[in-house]
This record gives sequence, C-alpha cells and structure tokens, in this order.
Amino acid sequence: MGEEQSEMLSQLSEWFWNERLWFPVGLGWADIQDRDGHTYAKGSDLWVTLPIALAFLIVRQIFERTVAPWLASLMGVKEKVRVRAESNPALESHFCTASKHPAQSVVESLSKQTGYSELQVQRWFRRRRNQERPNQLKKFREASWRFMFYLLAFIAGLGALIDKPWLYKMEEVWKGFPTLTLLPSQYWYYMIELGFYMSLLFSVASDVKRKDFKEQIVHHVATILLISFSWCVNYIRAGTLIMLVHDSSDYLLESAKMFNYAGWRKTCNYIFILFAAVFFVTRLVILPFWIMHCTWVYPVTIYPPFFGYYFFNGLMFVLQCLHIFWFVLILRMAIKFLPGNRIVEDERSDREETDDSEEEDAQEKERHAKTKNGPLQNGHSPSNNNHRKME
Repeated sequence: MGEEQSEMLSQLSEWFWNERLWFPVGLGWADIQDRDGHTYAKGSDLWVTLPIALAFLIVRQIFERTVAPWLASLMGVKEKVRVRAESNPALESHFCTASKHPAQSVVESLSKQTGYSELQVQRWFRRRRNQERPNQLKKFREASWRFMFYLLAFIAGLGALIDKPWLYKMEEVWKGFPTLTLLPSQYWYYMIELGFYMSLLFSVASDVKRKDFKEQIVHHVATILLISFSWCVNYIRAGTLIMLVHDSSDYLLESAKMFNYAGWRKTCNYIFILFAAVFFVTRLVILPFWIMHCTWVYPVTIYPPFFGYYFFNGLMFVLQCLHIFWFVLILRMAIKFLPGNRIVEDERSDREETDDSEEEDAQEKERHAKTKNGPLQNGHSPSNNNHRKME
C-alpha cells in the first residue's frame, strides 16, 4: 500500500510539474536553472514564506499590544461604554442556539416565558448582539497594523521598481522570458508580500468580521496563488507590478479607517476620497488596461497560449471581479460624503445598535397605561400600534 501511494504521488508530482503546463512550447524548467553566476526563481524558495508568515503574526501581536494602543491614545480613540445584557438563561439559550434576531412572534413568546415586556426582550437582544461586536480599539489596532505594512510595502516596492524599465514600458516584462535573472530586491519583495498575505489568511478567523468576509477569503487565496505561481514560472516582473498597484491604495483606506475610529471626520473623508480616486485609477484603469493587457494580449504575440497563461490570467480575472465588487461598495460610501452626511463609514462593517433604554421605558409605561384604560385605536389594541424602532 505504501509503495502504491508513493508511486501515485510521484505520478501526480510529475503531471503537476509538466513543462507543457507551465511553459510555452520549446521552453522548460531547464531554462531557469542557476548558471553562469545568474540566479533564477525556484519553487523551493517559497518555503521561506512560512516562517515569514509566522514572524508577521508574532510582530503583529506585539504591535497591536504596544504601538497601536499608543497611536490610539495619541489620536484620541474613545471606546464607547456598552451596557451588558443581564443574565437570563432562557434568552441566552435562544440567542446561542436559535437566532440573534428573533421575529416579532418569537419576541412575544419569549416575553411570556421570561416575564419581560416585548421592548425589554428586544433591548436584551440588542445589548447581547452589541457584546459580540468588536470594539473601536480592536478595529483601530487591526487598521493601524495593515496601514503600517501597506505603506512600508508600497515605499519598498516603489524603491525596488523605480529604476526598472518594465515599470514604464510593458513590453519589457516579457523581454528575455523565461531567463529573467532574479534580483535580491525582487526576492525579498516577493517573500515579504507572500508571507504577509499568508499571515492574513491564518488570522482571518480572529480578525474583525465584515460583510465581505467570503470575498476577502477569495482575495487572499487568489493573491497567494497568483504570487506563488508567478514566482515558480518566473513571471516575476509582472508579479512585482501587480503587487505595487495593490499596495498603492490599500494604505490610504486603512489610514481613513484609523481617522474614522478616532473621530477625525473631515480628515477621514478627505483621505477616503483620495483613496477612492487612487483605487479607481490603479485597479480599474492601470491594472486591466495596462498590466492585464500585458499579461493577456502581448504574450500570445510571442508564444502560443498554454495552460500557465490561462491559469495566471484566470486568477487576474478573479481579482479584477473583486475590484469591481469593492468599487461598488466604495461608491456607496462615497455617496455618504455628499453635503449633509457627517462621516464616511465602511459599508462592510457591522454597525453597533443604539441602546435607547429611557425612550423605550417611556414607551412601555405609555403602552401599559393605555392597556389598563382599555382604549382602542383604529379598531385594534394599542399594543398593535407600536412600531419597532429602527436599529
């Protein structure tokens, strides 16, 4: 059995690394073997990204416990005091096992079961939901960590590419392919970017959950595959351009979030508008019409299409679809920037619900008073005329 499994793995590996899958006809792995003092990218180099990802997770924990709280204090981030839901086994059981947003009929049933009024039940669920939402400081810590990385990565990437001809002339991306000599700056740019995205994938379960959680997972996986594949088959020049384009706007978004959490409304809005403009230019103009044109149209003028060509551009297409999806969210947030709106909020965030206890208590007393006197409104009891407050 062991020999059969070993043979099967050997055949699978031989099929997976078949030159016809990853290279144009006439080219193969032998063309990117180190020789004559020239070094080329190799798949085995990617193992180093695992300890780099682990290092990022450790550094992040240190950063979020030391630097981020100091930044939060400096910027005046204030944590809102939340009223905790009082202990109630029946409501807690329903919250954990049935629904966090009970229907009106369920609220009425729970009201009879617990002796609470309907408004008290609704308030209890609202407070209980707020307890599970991440606080402002946690969101600020995460945003400040990503801001620090994306800013440094963009500066480092720009420094590594500023004097390279393929930054200005797309045809240079494929000049001499696949025998493109690996530069030390390219090596570290790749390993650090890939290690960072792997650390994001590892920590996604503990990070703040947003409405585009699934899209974020797809983005991280597609990015890791894209970076890894482009490294293995020496698409490094195209890969560095793609990473630079992505890093060019991400730090702006994270900085806007930081100012948002700190309550710097005008600063947040101005940075967000700048981010939206940069995002549009880099992800919806430069990436599809320059870089994707370079990876999709130009190569077939040199080599016939092959599997690796379709695989790489397929991943690029997935990323571009996500960019369009996110730009729609950006537009929705940008609308809130129009006059009369106080602040731009992240459409992906789960908003905290307000706790209007005093107002609800007044409504409850009024309802009981009317019920005691027995009046009818429009042929119905007053209890049927109470409208649920917008949360």
